[in-house]
Amino acid sequence: MFTGIVEEQGEVIALDRAGDSARLRLRCAVVTEGTGHGGSIAVNGVCLTVIDLGEGEFTADVMAETLTRSNLGELAPGDRVNLERPMALGDRLGGHLVQGHVDGTATILERTPGDHWELVTFTLPAPLARYVVDKGSITVDGVSLTVVEAGDDRFSIGLIPTTLDLTTLGAKRPGDLVNLEVDIVGKYVERLLGQREVTLR
Repeated sequence: MFTGIVEEQGEVIALDRAGDSARLRLRCAVVTEGTGHGGSIAVNGVCLTVIDLGEGEFTADVMAETLTRSNLGELAPGDRVNLERPMALGDRLGGHLVQGHVDGTATILERTPGDHWELVTFTLPAPLARYVVDKGSITVDGVSLTVVEAGDDRFSIGLIPTTLDLTTLGAKRPGDLVNLEVDIVGKYVERLLGQREVTLR
């Protein structure tokens, strides 16, 4: 479980394809501390398992499902990614409950700069639209964010200077692909209410 509070930006060293899967090697400074073989690290919001650790770097395998559902398959050497270690039991929940299970991708439509922040608008895949609400939580490339406005096929978020500086979202441009994870609470509520309706019939 993660919180969507990015700890650092890592750099892609290599993405080596092997059939329908890939092996991702990343350079970093913070997230390998306290992490061992088999540990989890969120990369652009995708929970990956560490298979190898080196000095200031780690390697993870990426399976076909993840390559299809996320933007990790588009990474190239030199690209920056958002990194976060899983939260420890008893830690403060600074963002919201994030599983690291990406639901789909979105494309940046436009960026509107303000005096000290930016409004960013994204496409919203139809299957996810019902889980995205005004002032609700959403994870974009591993960053816990608050939805400013949600429509049927798009949504917007506001990025403060800290988010612009400390995450890859500050450098993203219209047309770029980002990972989305909707709030897990909404999905559970929908499932439970659906089962209740079936029981009552």
